[in-house]
Amino acid sequence: MRILGIDPGLRTLGWGVIESNGSRLSHVANGLCKSDGDDLGERLLSLHNQIVEVIAEHQPDQAAIEQTFVNKDGAGTLKLGQARGVALLTLAQAGLPVGEYAPNRVKKTVVGVGHADKGQVLHMVKLQLPGCLPKGADAADALAIAICHVYYGNTQQARVKEVRA
Repeated sequence: MRILGIDPGLRTLGWGVIESNGSRLSHVANGLCKSDGDDLGERLLSLHNQIVEVIAEHQPDQAAIEQTFVNKDGAGTLKLGQARGVALLTLAQAGLPVGEYAPNRVKKTVVGVGHADKGQVLHMVKLQLPGCLPKGADAADALAIAICHVYYGNTQQARVKEVRA
């Protein structure tokens, strides 16, 4: 199974693609989407177009994205939510099933501690995906989100189906 992980952000959106073969994980690719444009609409469109390119190039089977956490800056949280919305729309247009994970769950899964810092996440991603060199902290976070999906994706999809039934 090939999984695309996305760490949403308006200025920089991290992405990472891994393959899962049973309990064996391997790194496929990772990178950063930097938004271009002068206004919000142009920046969101830029992110959409770059995610479309990543999907076309790497052909994932499933996707995973980090949930938005609400911080003290309401305007910043709203902008992050808009970038996340564009990413979700792009994944849905591609027909990919999507798992959504809280930041603390991702960190607990990959590092073992729910309040791990970015350096700890980067270190553990490199350990779990030998030979992987993330192109930045956001790309490492995206790979961690994909790793989290390997462990929780099937149970989460089963729960979604049960709720819809």
